[in-house]
Parts: sequence; C-alpha cells; structure tokens
Amino acid sequence: MADTGNRLRKLLESPNFDPQSYVKQLSQQSDGDRDLQEHRQKIQTLADETAQNLKKNVYKNYRQFIETAKEISYLESEMYQLSHILTEQKSIMESITQSLLSTDKDQAAKEMLAAFPKDTEEVKQRTLTTLLEKVEGCKNIMETPGRYLVYNGDLLEYDADNMSQIQKVHAFLMNDCLLIATWLPNRRGAVKYKYNALYDLQSFAVVNVKDNPPMKDMFKILMFPEIRIFKAENSKIKKEWLEILEETKKNKVAKDKNIKEEEVPTSPVRQEVSSNPFDEDEPLGSEELVDLSPEWIQELPEDLDVCIAQRDFEGAVDLLDKLNEYLKEQPVSPRVKELRRKVDERVRQLTEVLVFELSPDRSLRGGPKATRRAVSQLVRLGQSTKACELFLKNRAVAVHTAVRQLRIEGATLLYIQKLCNIFFTSLLETAREFETDFAGNTGCYSAFVVWSRSVMKMFVDAFSKQVFDSKESLSTAAECVKFAGEHCMQLSEIGLDLTFILQSLLVKDIRAALQSQKDIIIEATRHRNSEEMWRRMNLMTPEALAKLKDEMRSCGISSFDQYTGEDCWVNLSYTIVAFTKQMMAFLEEGLKLYFPELHMVFLESLREIILVAVQHVDYSLRCEQEAEKKAFILQNASFLHETVLPVVEMRFEEGVGKPAKQLQDLRKSSRPVRVNPESTMSLV
Repeated sequence: MADTGNRLRKLLESPNFDPQSYVKQLSQQSDGDRDLQEHRQKIQTLADETAQNLKKNVYKNYRQFIETAKEISYLESEMYQLSHILTEQKSIMESITQSLLSTDKDQAAKEMLAAFPKDTEEVKQRTLTTLLEKVEGCKNIMETPGRYLVYNGDLLEYDADNMSQIQKVHAFLMNDCLLIATWLPNRRGAVKYKYNALYDLQSFAVVNVKDNPPMKDMFKILMFPEIRIFKAENSKIKKEWLEILEETKKNKVAKDKNIKEEEVPTSPVRQEVSSNPFDEDEPLGSEELVDLSPEWIQELPEDLDVCIAQRDFEGAVDLLDKLNEYLKEQPVSPRVKELRRKVDERVRQLTEVLVFELSPDRSLRGGPKATRRAVSQLVRLGQSTKACELFLKNRAVAVHTAVRQLRIEGATLLYIQKLCNIFFTSLLETAREFETDFAGNTGCYSAFVVWSRSVMKMFVDAFSKQVFDSKESLSTAAECVKFAGEHCMQLSEIGLDLTFILQSLLVKDIRAALQSQKDIIIEATRHRNSEEMWRRMNLMTPEALAKLKDEMRSCGISSFDQYTGEDCWVNLSYTIVAFTKQMMAFLEEGLKLYFPELHMVFLESLREIILVAVQHVDYSLRCEQEAEKKAFILQNASFLHETVLPVVEMRFEEGVGKPAKQLQDLRKSSRPVRVNPESTMSLV
C-alpha cells in the first residue's frame, strides 16, 4: 500500500504529468465504479498529507523567520555600536594628527588648555552614549547638541494610588532632561533596558516623600496630570538624587537665562551715543517705574508650577490675584510683558488641570459639592462660562450614571419611586450647588434651565420605557405619574418649576395610554352587551353584597342601597354594574393623569365609553317586547342616567375645575323617554 502511494506521488510530482491523459488512461483500465472510488480515495489521502506537510513547513519557516528577525535586530544594534566606536576612533585620530602637525608649541599648548573643558564634556557625552547603547528605542536622544549625562541609577517605581510596586527602572539624569527606562526581562546582548519616558527638567517638580514604613526612601516626580513615585536603594542614594536633581534644574534655568540675555540685540546707535549703562531711553525709563525685584515676583513662575503640581489650586489663584493687584495701574514695559507671558502659560496649565478635574472621566462620587473647588477657582480666573458648562456636563453624566445603575426589580411603582428619589434629589442638590457656585453670575442661570430640560428628557425616557412601553395598567401609570409630579413640585422650594416641562414630555405617552384603555373598556362593554340577558344579579352571600356596596360608595354612588333587595339580590343588570365600576375607575385614573393639554382627549374618551352603554340600553328598550323585562331595562336606564352620569359629571368638574358640557348634553339627549305609552300603562 505504501509502495502504491509512493508511486502515485512520484507520478503526480513528475514535471511531464498530464492530468487529462492520466484520467483517460485510468478510466480505461478500471473495472468499474469501485476502482475509481478507491483511486479517488488514494488521491484524496495524498492531497491531505501534502496539505499537512505544507502547514508544518510554513510553521517551521515562520518560526525561523521570527528567529532571523531577532538576530537581525541584535546584529543591527551591534553594528550601530561598532559604527559609533569607529566614529569615535576616527575623531580621536584626526585630533592626534592635527596636534602632531602643529608647529607652534605655545599655540598648541593653549589650544590643549582651552580644549580641556571640551574634552571633559566629550567624556561625559561618550559616557552617556555608552549607557544609552544599553537602552532600546532611544537612538535620537543624542541628536541634541551639548547633552551629557549627570547622574544615573536603578530605582523601583510604585503605584501612586495603592503604593504597590509596579516595576524596576533605570533613570538617566542629563543636563536638560530625565530619561526613565524599564528593565527588559529577556535581555540579550548589550541591550538591558527599554525606553519608557523622557521629561524636560522644567516640566516637573521633585517632592520628597516623608519616611513612613513601609514607604521609605521615596520621592515623587510631579507633572500634569501624572504623578510617579520612585524608591531608591537607601537613604543616601535618595538624598543624592534629590540634591543632584535640584542642582541640575537650577543650572538649566541659569543657562537658559544667560542664553536669552546673550540673544538680546544691542542697538548700535545707543552704543555710539553713550557707553554708560545707566543712560537709558524712555521705554527703559518707564521700566524702572515697575519694580519687579521682590523675591516673590522672581519666584512666581516656579511657585505656580509647584502649586499646580501639588494641586494647590487656591494657592495658585491667590498668587495670580496678588500679582494682578501689584501690577494694577502700572505701565506695561518689556519686562512686565515677559513676566505676563510666563504667568499666562501657567494660567493655561492651571486651567487645563481644573478642566480635567471637572471632566466626567474623573470620579463622580461626592455629589455636586465635589466640584465646588475646581469651579470656584475657574470663576476666580474669569472662566465662569467654561466653569458653568463643565459643571453642568459633569452633573449630567453623574445623574445619567445614577439612573442607569438603578436596578429594575420588583413592582413598577417601586422602581419609579426609587427613580424619582434619585433623579429629583440629584437635581435639587445640583440646583442648590449651582446657586452657591454662580451666585454672582446671573448670566449662567439660563444655561441651567436649558440643562434642566435636557436631563428631564433623559428622566422621562427612562420613566416612559418602564411605565408605558411595558404596557402597565392605567392605574399603575396614574400612580407613577402622580408620584413623579409630586417630586417635581419639590423643586419649587428653590424657585425652579419644571412641572410644565415634565407634562409636555409625558403628554404623548399619557394620551396613548388613555386611548388604549378607552378601547379596552369599549371592547369589554360590547362583549358584555352581546351576552346581555337583562336579569337581576344574585350575589349569593351577604359578604359579597356588602363588598359591592362598599365598591359603589367608593365610586361615589351613595344611593346604591335603593337598588338592592332581600336575600342578596341586586335590582340591576350585571352589565350595568360592571360598566359602572369600570367607568368610575377610568375616571379616577384619568383625573390623576390630567393636565390641560389632555382635556379634550380625556373628555372625548369618557363620552365614547358612556355612549356605548347608552346606545345599548336604548337599543334594548326598542327591541324588547316582554313587559317585565322592559320595566327592568327602564330601571337600569334610570340608574345609568339619574345616578351614574351625574356623579361622573360632578367628579369631572371637581377634578378638572370646569364643567363637562359634552357629557351633560349626552345625558340630556339620551334620556329613556322613547317608550310606547301603551306598554308603559301596562307596566303600571
């Protein structure tokens, strides 16, 4: 079998293989379908084996490709080191050649003496280059001229929130920046570290962390909006880091200051007129009037940096207010402009920090008062509009999050009670905090009203989804709307009335709910009417009769006792009694949902429901021929027109505040007077 497979494989792999002639020859030699099936199976097995071998080869080649790529990377790093060494050797050889070719010994000695500091700097640069060759991903750091290494060492980085150890790092302090590199776990060759971050010396502040076991030998690097904590090996190394960092920062500030002074152009005309440095023209004379020599002014930009890094927002704004008060009514000189430029940059940074404090990405716990600190400082900086916008955006996200986190469980009314408590309490707290924070900025109140409408829409969406979209009964919807309205009225305590907005947002859903319930009642009434036998009700037990009397009294039918007889009989039809209870329940629920925009919808729904019952009674009077049943129908009609409908009209007028003229006209136009006199006489 194996020999057959090998022969078949060699045949198929041969360069002169012709598929058509092979199939034709195979068809001629086979004895039947079975031989062809067996041959097909052999070819399929061979194809599967070939595919499997291809997969193995691809995987093997892929792994070799990865290994080759790693080797190329290591080789590239080593080639870079070799190239740098060759460049240094070439530079040294050129220097030696120039020295040997010099004929003036004194001049050569002077050049060597002058080159001594340069050699020192070159040594520092060479040391930095050697160290950075061990760091992956920082080849471009040496492109900055004049950059050299000041100090370096291993540190442990800790999490600023929970003080847990994160990773081991190696820090390189240069004369103008600080490089943080992480240790490579699987290092190979000369590369030991991986580039992590590079900070300009003027972009961060260094703060000592007081020893409090287990927090020991630590210091902070503060830069907006990040805080990094590092731990040294011992207290001596920590002290060296703090001292060298501070000294290097001061040296950089002094160097930058000297460079700026050297770049200031000197007027040749002034030099020709007078070489006395105290002979100044008019602009410099005005500059003398502004004394910027106080120490607190000189250190103001650095003090602002420290305040921002330490999140001392009040202290930063106090310093700005103090400066503005000092420079008030002072002439604007070039030195004042330069100071203003530096301070404005810090103001921009402070504003960014305060904006970040108010962003929804920050923790939303603590309620509206948690934002008071940032808002008050933005207002003091003259950013009232931005503070208002960010405050309201923060509170909108907080309210939305609180509503979204509310679990939907249990009865709908219980959920709505929780929803209203959370939403309206948050709205009330936000309004009070807004009034406190923006008491002197009346222009922001219109923004709060607009915001209130937007969050009210969000509340109504959640409310309607649970109450109306889930097809709850009208009684449940009425209780929920009533509860929401009562909570909304509480906002009037602070002069904020959102009842109209709540009603306008709910009117569509309430209208649909009323019409849906009206259709259900009409359908149920018509179904009962179709099965009407016009017989008296027998409640069988005194308890059932007493319960019915209580239900009628609760509906406002106080004269129901006159329609009851002995032995638990009621001299009314079951259809009329059921209609009365359903009608009065719809009336009470509709009054709970009522507001002026729903007046015609509610009134028309009542009219259509009543019309179904009135038309049924009228039709039965016309069609019934039996005198006794006709008298019973008349008694039910009398109960409907003289007892039920007047109660409906009275209760509607009490709840709405205006009479229901359409219902009065309907009752007057449908009185049961269309009875044949002869049949009436016979009933008598």
